[in-house]
Amino acid sequence: MNEPVVRIRIELEGTDPQVWRAVDVPLSSTLMALHDIIQVAMRWQGAHMFEFVVGDQVYGEPYPDDSAWDRKVLQAKSIRLKTLVERGVDRFLYVYDFGDNWRHHIILDSVRQGEDHTDYPAFVGGARRAPPDDVGGISGFEAFLEAMTDPRHEDHDQMLEWCDGSFDPEDIDERDIRMIIGNFAARRRGPLMSHRRSGRSKQQ
Repeated sequence: MNEPVVRIRIELEGTDPQVWRAVDVPLSSTLMALHDIIQVAMRWQGAHMFEFVVGDQVYGEPYPDDSAWDRKVLQAKSIRLKTLVERGVDRFLYVYDFGDNWRHHIILDSVRQGEDHTDYPAFVGGARRAPPDDVGGISGFEAFLEAMTDPRHEDHDQMLEWCDGSFDPEDIDERDIRMIIGNFAARRRGPLMSHRRSGRSKQQ
C-alpha cells in the first residue's frame, strides 16, 4: 500500500495570469526534495540560491556567512512535510533566486493515502509557463513577454535569441515535467532524488 501523500499547489507571486502548478508529494519527503520538485515543475534551472520560509523559520542550504546577516538558515533536508502537517502548517513560502526574487506560495491542499500502482511524487497539472531564469524578476518578465509577443518590438529579435528561439506563455512543458518527476518517483524506490544541477550556488 502506498504511503500518505499531500496535494501541493505552487503559485508564483506577481504573475497575471497566474503561473501555478500542482503536485502530489509523499509526506515523508523533505523540503530539499520539495525544492527539487518545484525546480522541475516550474522549469527553473537550479542555478541560484533558494529558501523556504515557514513561519519564523528559514530552511535552505546554510552557508557559514549566513550568520553575518543575523539570520539562521536551517537545513532543508532536516525537516519533512509530515512534520509541517502535524504542526498545522498549511502554507509557506519558497523563494528562488534572491536577485530576481521569485516568491512561490506553497499551499498544502489535502492529505490522502496514495493510490496503488501510482508512484510519487506525481505531477497533477498547472497553467502558464514560468519565467526564464535571469529575466529580471516580475518587471523583467513583463517586459520580456511584451517583446516576445510583438514581432515589431525593438527588442523582439534580441529576446528571441536570448531564449533560444521560442517562448510560448501557454506551454508549461508538461511532457518533460511529467517525465522528470516520474524519474524522481522511480528513484524513490531507492534513495530519494537530487535533481539539482548546482544546488544552492553563490550566484544570486
